[in-house]
Amino acid sequence: MITLIDAIQKTTLFFSTKRIENARLNAEIIIGKALNLNRLDLYLQYDRPLDSENLDQIRNLVRRRGKREPWQYILGEVDFFSLNLRVDHRVLIPRPETEELIDLIIKGKDRVPNKILDLGTGSGAIVLALAIHYPESRLLAVDTSDEALSLARDNIKRSGLHNRIEILKSHWFNNIEEKFDLIVANPPYLSELEWNESQPEINKFEPRAALVAEGNGVNELKHILSHALNYLNEGGLVAMETGINHHPVLKKIAIKKGFRHWDSRVDFSFRNRYFFAWK
Repeated sequence: MITLIDAIQKTTLFFSTKRIENARLNAEIIIGKALNLNRLDLYLQYDRPLDSENLDQIRNLVRRRGKREPWQYILGEVDFFSLNLRVDHRVLIPRPETEELIDLIIKGKDRVPNKILDLGTGSGAIVLALAIHYPESRLLAVDTSDEALSLARDNIKRSGLHNRIEILKSHWFNNIEEKFDLIVANPPYLSELEWNESQPEINKFEPRAALVAEGNGVNELKHILSHALNYLNEGGLVAMETGINHHPVLKKIAIKKGFRHWDSRVDFSFRNRYFFAWK
């Protein structure tokens, strides 16, 4: 007879051999998904015997994680800034660094933005978090991927905020005709080398187009910053998540284009991760 704790321990060992970080946590997450149990329920049912159906459910998901598929895709959801978002292979998995970007925007904004633009919305994580924090704002989410827009539309509908958030297919600013008080972007910013050296969870499963940019990862950032002034109201802010080595280039563009002020912000690892520029 195999009990729940036996399955957790064996799965933890298996994940460790696959070099999966936090193997025990991953084992609990995956087995909890297979059995439809939260982690507290797991702890309370350690001695529960597992039947063949239970074991088949567990093996299927463990096999997927063992191939280094991200647990967020296996669960089909992720928590982000008080939101529960659906995620799958169509979009980048929202990360803590992006939560920090939103937190910096909220803490640093001296006035409520009437109109907000989310460039490259993906799952809709950024636009939804900002919509919740700024209940009076109008928001536009754009992406060039039909698949990403489909998932973003689903998340926005589930949130009940579809009456305030418009969705548009556009490559950055191409199909945009209005101006905004806040433009937020988490564009592709990995270099080819960074992509090749990333964990299998990233380079084997997440959409490459959402992560990798030409020019050592900086080209999409340069494009956005170079054009943002034309789409900002006076006093408006463009806030971007960036690679840690991109800020010298972005500073030069901000000065050349005539932004009133610019600022580099560090992430929780004290690396330059966010670039802000004001019109």
